[in-house]
Amino acid sequence: MTWIPLRPAILRGALTASLALMVFLLPAGARAARAYVSNEDDGTVTVIDTQRLAALATVTVGKRPRGLVLSPDGASLYVALTGLPKCPPPIPEQRCAKLPRDRQADGVAVIDTATLKQTRLLKGVSDPERVEISRDGHSLFVTDEDAARLSVLDVLRGRVVARITVGREPEGVRASPNGRWVLVTSESGNSVAIIDAHTHTLLHTVLVGTRPRDLAFTPDSRSAYVSGEADASVYRISLPSGAPTAQLVQLRQEARPMGVVLDAPHGRLYVSTGRGGTVAVISPQDGKLIGEIAVGARPWGLALSEDGTRLLTANGPSGDVSVIDTHTLTVLGKVTVGHGPWGVVVGP
Repeated sequence: MTWIPLRPAILRGALTASLALMVFLLPAGARAARAYVSNEDDGTVTVIDTQRLAALATVTVGKRPRGLVLSPDGASLYVALTGLPKCPPPIPEQRCAKLPRDRQADGVAVIDTATLKQTRLLKGVSDPERVEISRDGHSLFVTDEDAARLSVLDVLRGRVVARITVGREPEGVRASPNGRWVLVTSESGNSVAIIDAHTHTLLHTVLVGTRPRDLAFTPDSRSAYVSGEADASVYRISLPSGAPTAQLVQLRQEARPMGVVLDAPHGRLYVSTGRGGTVAVISPQDGKLIGEIAVGARPWGLALSEDGTRLLTANGPSGDVSVIDTHTLTVLGKVTVGHGPWGVVVGP
């Protein structure tokens, strides 16, 4: 499938008309979904109205916000912060390690989504990159990238209750829908750690594609899909053992698979391709590439609205978020956010 981009003038006219129609059709008292975008380079989170395609507010949170997650009730937003300097390629790790570091900046900011004010800063983590929350909202799972471990925080007491050693440069972390497992991707280890969410013990480690970044569970928690940035792959692993492990699809060489979202009801797997500049739409059953949607410069973070009608990508270098209509698989428009948008989540 191929999508042909519209000319800007045509797109603006169509967008204006579609937005007017959406506003007209919204029932009285209805609230549009919000998206929250972490802006790594300016230490902020931008709040977006996903129906009006407009930025509502900007919240200052701290240094290098990256991963973020909403509490199950949508009342709190948790944002991973790090005082480690940003060292994108081609800066070597040895040089990056010598740069000044602010360890006091490491933590997880807690934002009240009603007031958009920061209420707490959870400490005890080191260079946190991604954060996930348990189904009951009581535990946070945080990948400590420089320490090769997963930290588990008690949200209510605000302290670390467990630390689990995983592969080098852990990044992606997701909790299974059934609440039993937590999976962590290891960029340098080319692996996924399978952890018991209750006992906080490492159960298995399985090899996947090269430089895995993110993952998504199936609704029954029996499988997960894992993006491999360096080899343009998407793998599927079975749970709880991780076996069998199989490559689902091989994308084009220019693609750099990053964020992963599964839309099970519609039989689609969405994968942002980083420097490839697109979102790949894949059949999760057979790995068939349905097509690619051009979205912007280096899309990373990826989020799907609860009703499945809107897909959002955080486009780092261009400082914006693309909003995709999942019925037509076309970009409705873009919302300007802060510098270096990294992650995005959607909630009430």
